Amino acid sequence: MNNLDQKEWVSLMDETADAIILDVRTEEEYESGYIKGAQLIDIRQPQEFMDAIQALDKDKSYFVYCRSGARSGQACQLLGQLGIASAYNLDGGIMAWTGDVVT
Repeated sequence: MNNLDQKEWVSLMDETADAIILDVRTEEEYESGYIKGAQLIDIRQPQEFMDAIQALDKDKSYFVYCRSGARSGQACQLLGQLGIASAYNLDGGIMAWTGDVVT
């Protein structure tokens, strides 16, 4: 798993064709504000989460965040266990995010 600060995370995402942003927070957290383009997959819904990540394209790159970086770190580990080599955790999560947020 790769923990990246916001600058590294955004820079790599900008350089990556077909980058996919995953928000692994709850629906309520997501609705309070999310990073533009993010897809919600709630890690606190274990069966739905596992079904969703197993359906992901293993050849794509995933940029994952949560509130503080802990849940997204777990998500990145799970992605790696499923054979997804390019999973990047936003260190500090959305709490450390200084970019735009969709509300």
